[in-house]
Amino acid sequence: MTINEGELSMTDAAEPAHYAFAYPDEAGHPDEDGTLHQDQAVLIDEVIGEPHAPAFDLHVVNDEKLGIYGATVGDREVAGLPYNVAGNDRLVLLATSVIPEFRGQGIATELIRRVLNDVRGRGKTVTIMCPVVRTFIDHNPAYADLIDPEHPGAAQGHTHVS
Repeated sequence: MTINEGELSMTDAAEPAHYAFAYPDEAGHPDEDGTLHQDQAVLIDEVIGEPHAPAFDLHVVNDEKLGIYGATVGDREVAGLPYNVAGNDRLVLLATSVIPEFRGQGIATELIRRVLNDVRGRGKTVTIMCPVVRTFIDHNPAYADLIDPEHPGAAQGHTHVS
């Protein structure tokens, strides 16, 4: 089972944390507000936590045909960040996902860092639809210049909703 096949269940039986996040109308949230799933909240907690490198030998590959950056440990795909291509100079980053047993170990953070470094190296900008990526950039402002000023995507910041 791989992330690319869309068969992974990222749900957790724990009490969900809720975050509110503002999205542009085209993101499918006409009220410009969406509530994040527990899966996203766990990843957001990781990217705003103390930075640490994953304890795994992590490999990140851009599968341009499928439009996903995939992260593997050994021969197992453990995380992914799908995207859409928007013209020659912009990627729309959609949703970060990490297999539950690998969460909280720095994999989401490192995946996002490597994706953004690749985007920078290719001279592109990003539109962010993924609240985890948005939170990462909020906490790592050296990457803020990669956000396309005309098409930034999800609004900055998040707030915890009880």
